[in-house]
Amino acid sequence: MSNTVLLVIDAQQSFYHRGYQDTVEMPAFERSLSALIGGCHVRGIPIVDVFHEEEDGAFSRDSGLLVRLPFLNHKAVKTVYKRVHNALTESGLQEWLQEQKVDHLIISGLRTEQCCETTARVASDLGYKVTFVTEATLTFPVCHNRITLSIADLRHRTEAVLINRFASVQSVEECLQELP
Repeated sequence: MSNTVLLVIDAQQSFYHRGYQDTVEMPAFERSLSALIGGCHVRGIPIVDVFHEEEDGAFSRDSGLLVRLPFLNHKAVKTVYKRVHNALTESGLQEWLQEQKVDHLIISGLRTEQCCETTARVASDLGYKVTFVTEATLTFPVCHNRITLSIADLRHRTEAVLINRFASVQSVEECLQELP
């Protein structure tokens, strides 16, 4: 097992039931995430699927929607389910990573500023080297107090708070070039 693992966080069909497949960002996200997964696969980097689970609705196991987005067909070495925003603290993933002697996590998936960023922060605090591949994450505008933060605003903010503190922020190409 490599000491590096690619986490594909919340790239699940549950999000379609919140209208998220309608974003103009989806085709670029699909290309970037597919390229990252393909590049990791060729390099022997294990891939872990992380699914967000809730009691009811589109994110419940009973919904049948806790499955990968339709464009994904990779083979994951592990699949975990979480009920909090980070992928590590209650999913069993942290223990598995320790057993496998993993020390480097590559972060991808949905949503950039929520579960992906939170996982990056927690992973850094736990001592992992973290690579955050923003173009292989997807998010959606957020409105608060009548102010809407665009996708570009959210990506910029996420990168600004992570870089040189919690993670190395890289493109798909940069990430793959650094891997053995």
